[in-house]
Amino acid sequence: MLVSTMDGRQMPARNLLARLLPGGIAGVILQGLLILVLALLIFGPLLNLILWAVAEVWYFPYKLPVTYGTKYWAQVFGPQSDAMASLSTSIIIALTTVVVCLLVSVPAGYALARRSLPARAFVMLLFLMPQAFPNLAVYINVARLFYDLGLNGTIAGVVLVHAVHGLVFSVWITVAAFSGVNEDLEKAARNLGASPLRTFFTITLPQALPGILAGCIFVFLESLDEFTGTFFVGAPDVITLPMLLYNASMEGNYQIASITALILLVPSVLFMLVVEKFMRPDTLARIGK
Repeated sequence: MLVSTMDGRQMPARNLLARLLPGGIAGVILQGLLILVLALLIFGPLLNLILWAVAEVWYFPYKLPVTYGTKYWAQVFGPQSDAMASLSTSIIIALTTVVVCLLVSVPAGYALARRSLPARAFVMLLFLMPQAFPNLAVYINVARLFYDLGLNGTIAGVVLVHAVHGLVFSVWITVAAFSGVNEDLEKAARNLGASPLRTFFTITLPQALPGILAGCIFVFLESLDEFTGTFFVGAPDVITLPMLLYNASMEGNYQIASITALILLVPSVLFMLVVEKFMRPDTLARIGK
C-alpha cells in the first residue's frame, strides 16, 4: 500500500514505517511490540469471547477459566432454548427487510444514476438522514407512533424500522452499481429493437447485480445485528437474537451471551468475504457520486 509523505512523495507503507522506527535490534523489537499491540486490539475481544463460550466455571482471581466444557452450548442449542426461535425470527426479519429495501432502492438507484433529477443531491441526502440523529431519541418517538398505528410488537413494525436504516446502504450502493453500467450497451440494445424494460432486465440489471447483491448483504447484516430499534418497537413480543444476547448479558450469563455473539459473528464474517468478491473498486469509487 502506498502512503504520502510530508513532501508529497509516494512510498510503500513498509518503507515509511522503517524510516520512522529506529534501526537495529531496538527497531525490530519496537516493530514486534507494535504488531503485538495491534493484534491484541483486533483479536483480544474475540479471544475473550471464545474463552467465555467454552468456560463452564470462571471466577476471580483466576485469569483463565477453571473448567472448560460445552454445557452452555447444549443449553443454547437444546430443545428448551429460545435461541433457535430467536435466530429464525432474526433471519425472517432480515430477509424481509432486504426485500423491502430492494423494492425501493432498485428503481430509486436507477433513477438517481441514469436520470438528471433537479434535486438529486437532496434526494441522496434524504436517505442519509436516519443516520444523522441519535437513534435512541428517534426510536422512542417511532415506538409511540407505532403504538397508535398498532404496529408496536409486530414483525411488520420491526421490518419498517430496520428498512429505514437499511435504505442508507441499499440506495447509495445501488446508485453506484447502476452508475458503473456501460451505457453504450444499453444504447446498442435499444437500437436493435429491445424495449426499455427488456433492456433493463437483460443488459442493465445483470451488470449492476454484483453491486446490488453487496448492498443486500449490508442490509441483511445491519438488520441481523440491530438491537435498539427492535427493543423499542418489537419487545416483548418480537425477540431476536441480539435481544436474547442483551437479556443474557443483563442476567450475568456471559457464557450464553458469548455463544449468541459468536452465532451472530459467523454470518457477518462469511458475508463480508462475499462482499469483498462482489464489491468492485470501481463500484466503491462511485458511491455518493
